[in-house]
Amino acid sequence: MRVKPKVSNFRVTISPARSAAFDILLRVDREGSYASELLHSKKYEALSAVDRSLATELVMGVLRWQSMLDRELAVTSSRALAKLDAEVVTALRLALYQLRYLDRIPAWAAIDGSIELVKHARKRSAAPFVNAILRKLSSVTSVNAKEGALAVDSYSPESIAESYAHPLWLVERWTQVYGIPPALAISRSDQSIPSTVIRLRDPKAEMQLRAEGIELIAGPLLASARIVRHGDVTKTVAFQEGRCVIQDEASQLVAALVGHGVRILDCCAAPGGKTLAIADRNPQAEIAAVELHPHRARLLKRLISAQTRTFNSASRQIQVIAADARSLPLGAKFERVLVDVPCSGTGTLARNPEIKWRLNAADFSDLQTRQFAILHSAMKHVAVGGRLVYSTCSLEKEENQDVIERSLVEDSSFRLLDCATELERLRQEGVLVWPDPCSLARGSFLRTIPGVHSCDGFFAAMLEKA
Repeated sequence: MRVKPKVSNFRVTISPARSAAFDILLRVDREGSYASELLHSKKYEALSAVDRSLATELVMGVLRWQSMLDRELAVTSSRALAKLDAEVVTALRLALYQLRYLDRIPAWAAIDGSIELVKHARKRSAAPFVNAILRKLSSVTSVNAKEGALAVDSYSPESIAESYAHPLWLVERWTQVYGIPPALAISRSDQSIPSTVIRLRDPKAEMQLRAEGIELIAGPLLASARIVRHGDVTKTVAFQEGRCVIQDEASQLVAALVGHGVRILDCCAAPGGKTLAIADRNPQAEIAAVELHPHRARLLKRLISAQTRTFNSASRQIQVIAADARSLPLGAKFERVLVDVPCSGTGTLARNPEIKWRLNAADFSDLQTRQFAILHSAMKHVAVGGRLVYSTCSLEKEENQDVIERSLVEDSSFRLLDCATELERLRQEGVLVWPDPCSLARGSFLRTIPGVHSCDGFFAAMLEKA
């Protein structure tokens, strides 16, 4: 790879995209923040469309391929990466990702940009070190280039984890539960850029979106879902009027499983996509939307107000309550209850790749304890004959089947329903368009798998109060 010679007195200006990506990656590492939320935060609203696109590519690309980037850096570096300052490691990863994965960016621009980032971060003494490593890496073609990385020679947990930049322990878990082919499909899907999927709240919105230049195709699961093939749907009048919302199909499906009722409880409501979907299917219902964190409850209120201001009056049926779902401050019983608990999020790694680097096996026990407490509390508020849907966006048994089994032992007044039966009913109603509802179920549970189904990985169980 040819590198542009250094020019004396030449000063490189850090592009807004690289500067934003550098800042976001550091915050993800230091603060445990989520990259997708930071990319859409007010701090970066001023980025142009081009810079926002590049910043997103850089952030998500580095996080998706982090172990592969680190492996190559470790071989080249004379110092252990763990002993380097976070600013230095982040700058190295950014440049190497551009060298290996982005053909349109010149090597000199990637290298000089990262050197300037290090200087700007007050790590000027590390600039020669960064320069030396990156110029050495730019002079060779790595087997870690995108085409090579996607060629798995032997389908084992080790080869999958290495080739698709996943922690080995996580791939081993998926292999044990789902088998090698699904584990491979999950890992491959996690490394892809997920599609933008919308839910049409108003059927007329599709024509309006197409008129505004948005290219859509039908979603494979639900009649209300459309996949955005081209265009920025957030800039359209239909989106701004609340006639459509961005929501993955698996999330839409969980909301559809809740069914119909007059009094409905959503126990962990933020950010509000499922709450709104439930309200749209139950326009006459009274809905209590509970959220633990007051600031997220306020955001939920604003979301509901914004999405319903011009389209319908669903916001008047939704009461947002800031409270801990483990001790619900409610005396009433509900016909339908959604318990979409906080979880590891391993079914959403394509959208949140940072999760796989911060998660460890010990976390599942703590998560399960919290999930059981929320579910056990919610079960006390289900009316006789009422139904409860428990859901996660996790692929892990501890957060899913194990929580349900323990809850049924603790409270024998509930029985487990067959999700496949409900999925078939949704198909007959025309809500579900997937031709084989049983393929979305695993035993009595809803189970979508990234790469196997074209959506996030969700789990759901349906319980009925006797």
